[in-house]
Amino acid sequence: MSQDPVVVPGVSRRPLTALDLIRVVVLLAALITFALWGFGSWPLPWNIVVGVGAPVVTLLVWALFLSPRAVLHLHPFLRALVELLIYVAVTLAWWSLGHAWMGLAFAVVAVTAGVIAGRRTLA
Repeated sequence: MSQDPVVVPGVSRRPLTALDLIRVVVLLAALITFALWGFGSWPLPWNIVVGVGAPVVTLLVWALFLSPRAVLHLHPFLRALVELLIYVAVTLAWWSLGHAWMGLAFAVVAVTAGVIAGRRTLA
């Protein structure tokens, strides 16, 4: 007995892939990293501001430019540049926390997933 996908009139979505799940995990890791960095690297009144503000700003940038239903549609190369800037910021945050290998591992996974997703959208 096969499971046919439910077809909703007027809605066309592509099925979720493993790459989509990896990109969600990368985004969640970026948000958690910015929260850890903000709460751990700043003195008391600023740690709350940065610890909450950095993930919120990252999520806002993602929703505006990078999400599947982005508010502002960018050229694919500008979209890749925004995504790359987020990945660089997360990598630098890990380095400033003293975990350079964690930053490098995040960078490799995030950039690889981004390149594969970018090639898929351009194809």
